[in-house]
Amino acid sequence: MRKKKHRDVHHLSPMMNVVFNIIAGGFALLCVFPFLFVVIISFTDEAALNKNGYSIWPEKWSFAAYEYIFKAGDQLLRSYGVTIFITIVGTLISLVTICLFAYAISRKNFKYRGFFSFMAFFTMLFNGGLVPTYMVATQVLNLKDSIWALILPLAVNAFYILIMRTFYSTSVPDAIIESAKIDGAGELRAFITIVLPISLPGIATIGLFSTLGYWNDWFNALLYIDNPNIVPLQAMLMRIENSMQFLMNNAQLSASGQSLELMRSLPAEATRMALVVLATVPIACAYPFFQRYFVQGLTIGAVKE
Repeated sequence: MRKKKHRDVHHLSPMMNVVFNIIAGGFALLCVFPFLFVVIISFTDEAALNKNGYSIWPEKWSFAAYEYIFKAGDQLLRSYGVTIFITIVGTLISLVTICLFAYAISRKNFKYRGFFSFMAFFTMLFNGGLVPTYMVATQVLNLKDSIWALILPLAVNAFYILIMRTFYSTSVPDAIIESAKIDGAGELRAFITIVLPISLPGIATIGLFSTLGYWNDWFNALLYIDNPNIVPLQAMLMRIENSMQFLMNNAQLSASGQSLELMRSLPAEATRMALVVLATVPIACAYPFFQRYFVQGLTIGAVKE
């Protein structure tokens, strides 16, 4: 009597495997294509762009948009340096503060965990507003025209604290910490040697969020920074955009031959796309380093055991 073969439900036939790969590749292309299209537009000649509109393969390629932006020269490189500095230092400070705070309120034997949890949650619902924040930063902390004005306001995020607290509660068993204490480790040593290695997915997730926040921040520079030597990248690119818009508006108002010629030669649309490329590519290159832990860190605690 022949034995009946059991069908493996986890196995796909070669044909279905090809079909699912094509579908997945199509979805991936749909996600990547908008950014690739932005890159293509940034290298398109402005006259061809005005004549033919957007196209996947431009009639004429041009580096005019990047040449216009890189006229800033040293200022652009300086702004890149400022942004890289505040992103690295700010992310490190943010991770240390958030991880320690979240670990404390995740411990059941911490006497004031309820009070500090409420304090973190309360700031998600209510805040002092823009004017009090500005007064505290400039008059109390004296952060005006300081690099710390770009770091400290974003250092602590209550939402990230609650994410890490949930991560610790669901992923770090109390028995592991108790065993470390039995071996003579204190609370801080147990946190550094036991908890942190287990918490890498959550830390990487919060680190990515903080990195994106610091890299894309321009509002704090608008409020606190007048010194051109410490203007971050996003604020500097926004100033280039405003200057270009100012030139175009003045050219339209004056309506002189020279002004109209300037307006026609200005790579306005391509420059906007080039600004997006310059602001996005560096942080996009950093994403693969976080990707290993990102999904796992987001889904920890999403399923109740």
